[in-house]
Amino acid sequence: MRSTSDSDLTHDAFLGGRLHLWQPRAGYRAGVDPVLLAASIPAKAGQSVLDLGCGVGAIALCLGERVPGLALMGVERQSDYAALATRNGLPTQTADITALPADLRARSFDHVVANPPYFDRTAGHSATDQGREGGRGHDTPLAQWIDVAARRLRHKGFLHMIHRAERVPDMLIGAQGRLGSPEIWPISPRVGKPAELVIFRVRKDGRAEFRLHSPIILHEGAQHERDGDSYTPEIQAVLRDGAALTL
Repeated sequence: MRSTSDSDLTHDAFLGGRLHLWQPRAGYRAGVDPVLLAASIPAKAGQSVLDLGCGVGAIALCLGERVPGLALMGVERQSDYAALATRNGLPTQTADITALPADLRARSFDHVVANPPYFDRTAGHSATDQGREGGRGHDTPLAQWIDVAARRLRHKGFLHMIHRAERVPDMLIGAQGRLGSPEIWPISPRVGKPAELVIFRVRKDGRAEFRLHSPIILHEGAQHERDGDSYTPEIQAVLRDGAALTL
């Protein structure tokens, strides 16, 4: 288990300082991706949210900062990260998503959110740091993440995921027959650049046709020209002010 003494942690500001999260100084650390995912979720006060593989709790806690009055819950299999998520303010159970505790299996949620590990370790190299490997490489198929989410969603509830663009076929196949109304927002670093990530939304008992939306552009300009912050105004509002993405 990683040391969680304060000397081995950082206390990092998110949403322009509205939220601070304890994170390991080394290993997997939450960045921009979970903040973008949290900004995409149309949650309302009084609804419930389950964060699968929550890490230190960035997605759920960013969402809760924007939408007060949510009932938030996290699940994280690495006990040190689960402890940090709880310390950060997200009630978190230590468990693998494929073996949820009985009390969670008995509950349903309005929203399930996930930022699954991006890289399939059957086709790549593992990171030497256990925490980084747990956050970046996976041994649980995407279809299983989606299956677990589908079981925990109530009627008309939403699953939101952020993942690599090349994994879109896997996500669509995983949702087929389980969750409907699929929507995808490509996330491109700049205008004219290929999407590297996507936000993926599906709905329990949804019946709408598939929709591929216009890309979300992260940075201004056609190329990187200088050091410093070059985020578009919309992305700056998300990262600095805790605003919702306009989807």
